[in-house]
Amino acid sequence: MTAFRTTRTARTARTTRRLTSAAAVALAALALTACQNGTGLKDGGAAADPGATTATPSPTGSTSNPPSAPAPGSTKTGTGTGSGSGTGSGGAKGGSSDPAAAAGNRVLCNGSNTAVTVQPVTRPLNHMLISVKNTGSKTCDLTYYPVLRFDEMQWAPAPRQETHPQAVVSLAPGQSGHAAAMLSAADGSGEGGTTGRKLTIAFQGRTPNSSGGASATPSLPAKGVYYDSSLTVTYWQQNIEDALGS
Repeated sequence: MTAFRTTRTARTARTTRRLTSAAAVALAALALTACQNGTGLKDGGAAADPGATTATPSPTGSTSNPPSAPAPGSTKTGTGTGSGSGTGSGGAKGGSSDPAAAAGNRVLCNGSNTAVTVQPVTRPLNHMLISVKNTGSKTCDLTYYPVLRFDEMQWAPAPRQETHPQAVVSLAPGQSGHAAAMLSAADGSGEGGTTGRKLTIAFQGRTPNSSGGASATPSLPAKGVYYDSSLTVTYWQQNIEDALGS
């Protein structure tokens, strides 16, 4: 039994020596091959991760990519919010400074939106009352004075400047305004006296001597109206008393 164990141990020792000798021969061959290639042994460092991504550095000083310009014909849209407010006022020279008239809430009185009547009066002597009633749906203005024309007369009666009102006469629907004509001189100093059979009354606009729209042709008394060269007219007034000067 002792002899068997001794024999087995000797065999194991011989096998180990053979393996050790073989490993030494292999290492010597590897070293010789490396020397012949001239490279020697080199530590390659840590192996690279196959899944890693290599980044390419951007040029020096660049921090962000510039915005791309839209292609020709393309439309760029965006959203935004904001608010603002402002007020202002002003008037145009030569026009009406009345805000209500400018806004269209008031119109001019003329033959299309009024009813016009004339009536000779006994006092003052040789005077005729002209009345205009607003038959429209909006307030209308009687500007300046009526322009009178009997038959085919070629001249316009002058206005009496002392009758100029402080403000434009405005008529609400249904209201009336008035003016008066002095037909002839009480002392007979007038010339070219004649009897008028037809009367045309023209209305003025918001500037002197401008057209205010349609004219009116009120009825005259059957016997007509006598007038001479002293014919004058008052400015439009709010009431009959101011028109006749009483």
